[in-house]
Amino acid sequence: MDNPQQNQKKWDSAAGAYDFSTAGGPEARWRPFKKTLFSKMAGKVLFLAVGTGLDIGCFPQGQDITGIDISPKMLEKARPRIDAYDGQMTVHQMDVHEMTFDDATFDQVFTSCTFCSVPDPVRGLSALRRVLKPGGSLNMFEHTGSHIFPFNVMLNVANPLMRRLGPEVNRNTVGNVQKAGFEITRVNNIFLDVVKTIEAVPAC
Repeated sequence: MDNPQQNQKKWDSAAGAYDFSTAGGPEARWRPFKKTLFSKMAGKVLFLAVGTGLDIGCFPQGQDITGIDISPKMLEKARPRIDAYDGQMTVHQMDVHEMTFDDATFDQVFTSCTFCSVPDPVRGLSALRRVLKPGGSLNMFEHTGSHIFPFNVMLNVANPLMRRLGPEVNRNTVGNVQKAGFEITRVNNIFLDVVKTIEAVPAC
């Protein structure tokens, strides 16, 4: 498992070419689905893994958003998009496993293709539950492993290589959300059962 320093170094190294490799096909394809999910933003929002800020263009205007990312290089690339956001947005270089926010700080948490890369996903999700207010919600746009043959086999075979480059491609993120103490309220499969939105609330 990556330690925080290794994980930060990996994403610092990816920052320079991230927009070139990501902003075209993948972002254009998933943008409408992200905008639909992010349109639910309300109250005090935590956005996990700002990256270079590509998702900021999908945010509704006028929100109060706190963003975090483990990589200072990513946040440096994101700065123009952060400054251009039509609302209130502050960002912090921070590891989700070690967030310094008080308990019950946020009304909502949003993620976007994030929990393929968090080294300890259940621990990271548990940390998000800690900073959510009672009645708060977790809203995720994620790619995950598959239960469909032959895609499940292909993703399992590809995962060791993909993990070195950045994301893992075979995680059971829905199961990890449940293990972290959330109750799933909705899963919407967008592409097969690989790309999906997950909505959840802290379990009672």
